[in-house]
Amino acid sequence: MKYVTRLSALAAAIAMLSAVVFAQAKVDLNGKWAFTVETSAGGGTPNIMLKQDGEKLTGHYSGQLGEADLAGSVKGQEFAFSFSVEVQGTKLNCTYTGNIQSRDSLKGTLNIAGLADGTFTAKREP
Repeated sequence: MKYVTRLSALAAAIAMLSAVVFAQAKVDLNGKWAFTVETSAGGGTPNIMLKQDGEKLTGHYSGQLGEADLAGSVKGQEFAFSFSVEVQGTKLNCTYTGNIQSRDSLKGTLNIAGLADGTFTAKREP
């Protein structure tokens, strides 16, 4: 019984240490990301190029809504960016807010001009 308790405690300590190391690892969002988006208005698979300079995030959106430059920020494991597109004469402001799940994986929520809310996942492209 003591062996099982010690083994459980060791496993918990390793898991906590892994989480701390990941949280302290340098965040690098640079590169091309393949997003999978699901909203109340439908889904899509935009490609987003991100460039990170410290906590500043810039890049380019290319997807079902068209093309647009984006700007945002990164703090710890959290990030946010926004861009505006014009669709059929209407300007849409789009905001993505998320968390870095791993070096090559993102997850979060998005809002399209108050018209649609949704979720996204993203994988870094090679």
